[in-house]
Amino acid sequence: MSEIDPTDQALATIASIFEHPEPTFVVRDTETEAAVADEHPAVAEHSTMDAHEHPVVEEQPLVPQHPADADGYSKVGPGPMVAIRLKWTVHRGDDGQYYVHETIGEQSAPVVSGPMTSEAAVHFVDEHEDEANRRFELLRSEIAGRSSLADYERKGEA
Repeated sequence: MSEIDPTDQALATIASIFEHPEPTFVVRDTETEAAVADEHPAVAEHSTMDAHEHPVVEEQPLVPQHPADADGYSKVGPGPMVAIRLKWTVHRGDDGQYYVHETIGEQSAPVVSGPMTSEAAVHFVDEHEDEANRRFELLRSEIAGRSSLADYERKGEA
């Protein structure tokens, strides 16, 4: 029986993330919907849920395809661990200009870029996400190459 290389497992995990990205879920409060349906019969016609049923989870895309307003536009970089994953989010400042907040993980302080127009902010986010994906793929390929070389040497074929 052969040993399983931890690098192969890590690469398989990374590949599965790209093949099956996690959807974002929105949890609906059915109790509030039931109360509204009781008050408004027209809404009740469209509601098929009992007030005692569990919340319904609906899948929604992470990022709108064409944001009407750049405020809130966000993308997440690649990576197998949330703690080191990059995230870029556009925020509108009090001055009407747009700023991009870049964070690593969920608890880091953002690095803010701006001010810029809404189009420039969206372009900035898209460009940085593309660059992060390119670098991640390069690193992944390098790791896979080293893994193949290690397997080759381990088998005594070198």
